[in-house]
Amino acid sequence: MRHHVADRVAKAASGGTFSHRDRAVIVAAALSILIVQMDWFALDLMLPVIARDFGTSSTDLQWLVSGYMVAIGALMIVGGRAADLHGRRRVIVLGLSVFAALSVVCAAAQNAPWLIAARVVQGTGAAMIFPVSVAVVTSYFRDDRQGRAVSTVLAFGSLGTALGPFVGGVFAEHVSWRAVFLINVPVCLAAALLVLRFVPETRDEQATRRLDLPGAATVALGLTCLMVAVDQGQGWGWTSVPTLATAAVGLALLALFVAVERRRPEPLIDMSLFRNRKFDVITLAGSLSNVVYCLVAVLSALYLQQARGLSPFVAGVVFLALSCGVGAASYWAGRLALRWRAERLMACGMLTSGTALLALTWVRPLGWYAVVFAVCGVGIGLGWALTNVATQAHVPAERTGAASGLVLTSLVLFGAVSVAVAATVLELVSGSPSTAAADGRAIETVLRGTSLLAFLGAFGLFAISAPQLRAREGAAVPG
Repeated sequence: MRHHVADRVAKAASGGTFSHRDRAVIVAAALSILIVQMDWFALDLMLPVIARDFGTSSTDLQWLVSGYMVAIGALMIVGGRAADLHGRRRVIVLGLSVFAALSVVCAAAQNAPWLIAARVVQGTGAAMIFPVSVAVVTSYFRDDRQGRAVSTVLAFGSLGTALGPFVGGVFAEHVSWRAVFLINVPVCLAAALLVLRFVPETRDEQATRRLDLPGAATVALGLTCLMVAVDQGQGWGWTSVPTLATAAVGLALLALFVAVERRRPEPLIDMSLFRNRKFDVITLAGSLSNVVYCLVAVLSALYLQQARGLSPFVAGVVFLALSCGVGAASYWAGRLALRWRAERLMACGMLTSGTALLALTWVRPLGWYAVVFAVCGVGIGLGWALTNVATQAHVPAERTGAASGLVLTSLVLFGAVSVAVAATVLELVSGSPSTAAADGRAIETVLRGTSLLAFLGAFGLFAISAPQLRAREGAAVPG
C-alpha cells in the first residue's frame, strides 16, 4: 500500500508522467493494434504474388480481403461486449493467440481455399483485438493521462496502416509472402506477454450477460451468400438456379437479421438509430469513403504490379504516398473538427478524393502518380476518419456507444461487400476473368466509377449541412 501511495505521489509531482508499468500497458495495446492494422493493409500488394504461386487469378483472391473484413465487421461489437463481460485482458490475449495461430496456418497454406478459410478465421481474432486495444488503455488510465495514452495507441494504428503496404511489398519481393504472416507471431507473443505481466483484469460489472451471437451469425452468413452470388454469377450464369438461390438465401438471412435485431434487448445494431436522417446520411457517406479506400487499395495494387509491371517493392514505395496521406489526415482530423463542422470536412475530403481518383486514372509518370495518390489519401482520410465524430453530434448522449458500434460495423461491412462487387465488375468490364487483374483500362474504368461514390457521399453531406449553415447565417443577420 505504501508503494502504491508513493507511486501516485510521484506521478502527481512529475506532472502526470508515465511509470514503467504504464508504458508497458501502452506498448502492449499499441503493438496489438499495430499488428492488426499492418497485417490488414499488407495483403493488398501480396495478392498478385499469391495468385502466381497458386495459379489462380488475383480477382478470385479478393476473398482474402472481403472475407477477413466480414469476420471483423460481424464480430467486432461482440468482441467488445465479451471483453466487458469476461474481462478485457482475457479477451485481448485470446484474440492475440487466435491471430498468431491463424497467421501460422495462413503461412502454411497450400492452396487458395486453405488460405481464404484461415484468413477468415484470423479475422475473428482481429475482431477481439481491434475494439479491446483502446478499452484496455481507457480502463487502466483513469486520470488526465488517458488522452495521451489513447492518442499514442491510435498513432501506432495509423503507423500500421502506413507501413502495411510497404512491408507487404518488401517481403513479397525479397523474402516470401508467407513471411508477412509469420511477422505477426513474435509481435502477438510480445503483446500477449506484456498484457499478462502488466495489465490488470478489468470488466464492466454492470454489463449484462447477453452476447448477440445470432445477430452476428445471420449478418455474416447473409452477406457472404450475397458476395458468393456476385462473385460466381458470371461463371454460374446470372439467371442460373445456383446464383439466384444463393442470392435469395443471402437476402432471407439479412431479413432475418433485421427481425432478430428488433426483438433483442441488446442488439448488435440498434435499428432505431436509422430513424435519424442526418445520422443515416453521415454513416452512409463515411461508409462510401471507406469503400473508396478499400477499392483504391486493392485495384491500385493490381494496376501497379500487373498492368504497369512494377515490382512489389516499388509498388510498396508508391503505396507509401497513399498510406501517409490517409494517416496524416486521420491524425489531424480530430483537431480540424474543433474548428469546422465534421460533416463539412468529410464532404470536402470526399470531393478531394473523388477528384484525385479521377486524375489518378489519367496520370502516367510515376512521380506524379505518387503525388496524386497522396492527395487522394488525404481526402479519404478526412472522409472516413471523421464519421464517428460527425455522427456523435446527432445522437443523444446515452446512445453514443450504440451509434459508434453501428458506424464501425457499417464502415467495415460496406468495405467488404464493395471488394467482392468490384472484383466481379472488373471481370465484366475486362471481358476475361483470367486477365482482368492486368487490364489497365478496365481497372481505370472501375476506379472512375468508384470516384462517383465519393462525389455522391460529398453531395449528401453538403445537402444535410446546408440548411444548418443557412440557419446560422440567418440568425447572424439583425432583424
